[in-house]
Amino acid sequence: MTEALTEKEVANTRREGRTRMCAVTRSVLPEGELIRFVATPEGAVVADLKAKLPGRGVWVGATRETVAEAAKRNVFSRGLKKSLHPPADLADQVAARLKEHALGRLGLARKAGAVLAGFSKVEASISGGHLAALVIASDAAEDGVRKLSQAVRRRFGAAAPFPVVRLLTGAELGLAIGRPDVIHAAVLQGPAGGSFMEAAIRLQRYVGASGGETAQPAAEPLGIDG
Repeated sequence: MTEALTEKEVANTRREGRTRMCAVTRSVLPEGELIRFVATPEGAVVADLKAKLPGRGVWVGATRETVAEAAKRNVFSRGLKKSLHPPADLADQVAARLKEHALGRLGLARKAGAVLAGFSKVEASISGGHLAALVIASDAAEDGVRKLSQAVRRRFGAAAPFPVVRLLTGAELGLAIGRPDVIHAAVLQGPAGGSFMEAAIRLQRYVGASGGETAQPAAEPLGIDG
């Protein structure tokens, strides 16, 4: 007997199946690879990250460069059919909101018992499996990163079955997890861990194209040789 999908899974499936045209590149892309923008009653341009706000919307490719170009060319006035003045730092504002969302999802995963923090616990979790992702602070010392890389390779070889997220600072991780600076964390498989990964991947897509921080692919677990 086939297990019924949850409401969230049904909504995500429908969204993945829909496409929209990017107002900047004119490329037709899945909604998950775009960001919807709307105008507030006060005439401000804001990102509708959940694509649920009422009214007309403009869809823009979900990368920092594309959003910056959209603000520069002000595609919003034409698409929303009203005089608008998007802020010059709109791309940075969107990046901040996406990061805030990912941190919020991490906090919820911690409350659900799906996050382990601290080097020893993270190293042990690699041997135990059941990981959705490793989270390593962007300002982590390379010695700790090297040791975790070795642990991953011992357990899984060259291709680990999970990504490594290096998008957030130790201070940011600490605030989300509720303890002083967190340098290493493990996110466990399950709904809460999956929700965080969805947000982290979206943030990665957005900032990665600009050569910024990245979520390391599984084939190169921690971006370090040996």
